[in-house]
Amino acid sequence: MASDQVEIDVPASPDAGWAVVGDFWAIGDVMPGIDACRRDGDDVRVLTMRGNEIRERLVRRDDPSRSITYAIVAGVPVERHEATITVAPDGDGTKVTWAFDVEPDQMAPLMAATYSQALEGLRRHFT
Repeated sequence: MASDQVEIDVPASPDAGWAVVGDFWAIGDVMPGIDACRRDGDDVRVLTMRGNEIRERLVRRDDPSRSITYAIVAGVPVERHEATITVAPDGDGTKVTWAFDVEPDQMAPLMAATYSQALEGLRRHFT
C-alpha cells in the first residue's frame, strides 16, 4: 500500500478553511473537474466526473482537530483507499494537508495529482 500526502497554504483563517473542507457534501464547490456531487444516505457522496460516478464514504469528521477522513468505495480501480484532509493554522493563513493510503501502489501518483488540483481549487476559492 502506498502512502503519500500533498499540502498547500491557503489565504484564509483555519476556521474559514475548515468551513469549506469540513463540509463533506460540498467538495464540488471547490474541486475542479466535478460535474455533480450528491448525497446518498447518511455517509456516502456520489461524485460525477467526466461521465463517471465515484462513491466515497465518510469515515470520520473531527471538528476539534479540523480533520475529515473518507474512503473511495466504488468507481475507481482501487483495492483500498483512505484519505484524511486536515486544516491547521500556518502563520497568517492555513495549511491544508491531504494525506492518503491507496492500493494498488500504482494509483498513488494519480491520487497525488488529483488532490493537488483540488487543493489549488481550494486556494483559488479564497483568493
